[in-house]
Amino acid sequence: MSRGHITAAKRIVIKIGSSSLTGKAGSQLDTDSVNKLADVVAACKKRGAEVVVVSSGAIAAGLAPLGLHTRPQDLATQQAAASVGQGLLIAKYTESFAKHSIIASQVLLTTEDVVRRAHYQNAQRTLYKLLSLGVVPVINENDSVGTQEIRFGDNDRLAALVALLIDADLLVLISDVDALYDAPPSQAGAQAIHEVHSISEIDSKTIGGVGTSGVGSGGMVTKIEAARISTSAGIPMLLTSLKQSNESLAGSSQGTFFHADVKKTNSRLLWLAHATTPRGRLVLDAGAVKAIIERGVSLLPAGVTAVEGEFIAGDAVELVTPDNTVIARGLVAFDSVEIPQMLGRSTKELAQSLGAEYERELVHRDDLVLL
Repeated sequence: MSRGHITAAKRIVIKIGSSSLTGKAGSQLDTDSVNKLADVVAACKKRGAEVVVVSSGAIAAGLAPLGLHTRPQDLATQQAAASVGQGLLIAKYTESFAKHSIIASQVLLTTEDVVRRAHYQNAQRTLYKLLSLGVVPVINENDSVGTQEIRFGDNDRLAALVALLIDADLLVLISDVDALYDAPPSQAGAQAIHEVHSISEIDSKTIGGVGTSGVGSGGMVTKIEAARISTSAGIPMLLTSLKQSNESLAGSSQGTFFHADVKKTNSRLLWLAHATTPRGRLVLDAGAVKAIIERGVSLLPAGVTAVEGEFIAGDAVELVTPDNTVIARGLVAFDSVEIPQMLGRSTKELAQSLGAEYERELVHRDDLVLL
């Protein structure tokens, strides 16, 4: 795989950060920046590619109208800023894309919206339909009502997960940093790394903190994690700046190109591994641990010795060894209050004593990923 893959990509996810859209903390949305991104998207569509945009900037865009000069630290004010800024953000995108006769749509997601199988398929179906209609979906996390998403989430990771969701050919992260460097870019002698063949090549010293503007929540750490998610699913990633984005997407050597892994991991399992928050734990006996790791089977009640936490059917739970080592994550089929009576018993025995609905797995192997 080479940079020729960039120009050949037929389905592209482009993520742009807050600092690239708004400049310094407290500023308005920068119209020139939004127009520049629209130009980039239009160029991709002109060569026949479908494009999804994952856009940060809702909280940042809401700062100035609310008289704020820096990103607020408390959750309620962040949510208020996101609520004000989201409308401004999508209005600006709609106006800029319209100049290219492109229709934009707004899609607000939280990670939990697409973890459960039915929700995942619904989000996927919606995005596919929008793309088939020639629309450019503009995706953001639903920060005005989200809680954990604002505190711990980031749109770099969301963009990687969206790339998995729609089976993209390329993920592009547009940042205020134009590439991955072998040292902090501000440091004298720092050199750009233009090709990364494997995430394991990256030394932790090359990864810095948040961007320079003070309005974003990510940084190089989150971009490397996005690369880890996308490349493990067979999707290459390009890291570049808004200024260099047209040239980078035309196949130049600018930015950093992360090569995709040859061996792909199932995209939905990557969602499960990276997008879910465990609500509890199931403690396994030694036999169940071996069966799950070595044979990739479903988890049955007979192999569970204890249940921890409160959760409902469909929530994500951790599967742990007798010494509390986490080996997997999965979507549980029963509420936590139902499980204690099931522990150590066969499904046939459970069906006889509790009913036919209990003759099934605690965690099906299709809803389980090893960590």
